[in-house]
Amino acid sequence: MKISTGTIARTAVLLLALTNQILSAAGKPVLPIEDSQLETLVTTGLTVAASLAAWWKNNSFTPAAIRADEALKAFRSA
Repeated sequence: MKISTGTIARTAVLLLALTNQILSAAGKPVLPIEDSQLETLVTTGLTVAASLAAWWKNNSFTPAAIRADEALKAFRSA
């Protein structure tokens, strides 16, 4: 049982976006953008996009969920 690469990638992007959002709110932006309104817009857009991608896709972490994904895949291919 392996967690899919897509699940790991979406989770990593979401964590990066949330970390950037928190640091930006604390006044320590990670992105090197000078204008604060533009920096806020970019950071918020990144967080929203990462959140939607992570929410929309099926992110199976537990062994039971991974087995269920495999069973569904086998069922669909039969």
